[in-house]
Amino acid sequence: MEISNQVIEIKSGFENMDIKAVHQFLSKESYWAKGIPLETVKTALQNSFCVGLFKDEKQIGFARLVTDYATFGYLADVYVLSEYRGKELSKMIMKYIMDLDFVQGLRRTLLATLDAHSLYRQFGFESPENPERLMEIKRNNLYKDV
Repeated sequence: MEISNQVIEIKSGFENMDIKAVHQFLSKESYWAKGIPLETVKTALQNSFCVGLFKDEKQIGFARLVTDYATFGYLADVYVLSEYRGKELSKMIMKYIMDLDFVQGLRRTLLATLDAHSLYRQFGFESPENPERLMEIKRNNLYKDV
């Protein structure tokens, strides 16, 4: 995809991600992982299917799928840097992920979002059919003292 005569490239795989750039966004700019340690980000990425958006080799977007590659996936840490928003790059990364053969075969894919419901609905996400069946353990402020 081109933006202002610049090519945006999609790369997948942990080895292709700029871990420091992902950590910078998650720890400083995200509402869901403020203060997360670099080593925690690295471990999370190593154990996920990672997808990054790159412009001139600079990572400008990211998403990861925590998955068993057969039945289940949890979409997490989706972002595009603020200066690149409004250019349909979130749709680009979502389309890439949702079109993957193994993702097409997952029985359930979940995510949590504060404000991007309209984006994810375009890719088939809906409110849970039976929310009363879902449970969670949530540890607020886990990274606060780090």
